[in-house]
Amino acid sequence: MNILVFKTDLQNQQQLGHIGPALSMHPQIIRWNVDLEDCDSILRVVPGNVSAKEVEQILVRAGHHCEELV
Repeated sequence: MNILVFKTDLQNQQQLGHIGPALSMHPQIIRWNVDLEDCDSILRVVPGNVSAKEVEQILVRAGHHCEELV
């Protein structure tokens, strides 16, 4: 199973509420989670047929920083 991993600037549940619907409703994102305890607020995405760039754009449109870790 492929997992996309991103460093974000997310800091709290309220910010997760801003990005959550867009990630959850995307037809090509199977599952996602954010580790707010990690210093880099790691976002993990189990993709169907979605690119890392698309995931980054979802967060940027919501006003957050998102950078794929490779």
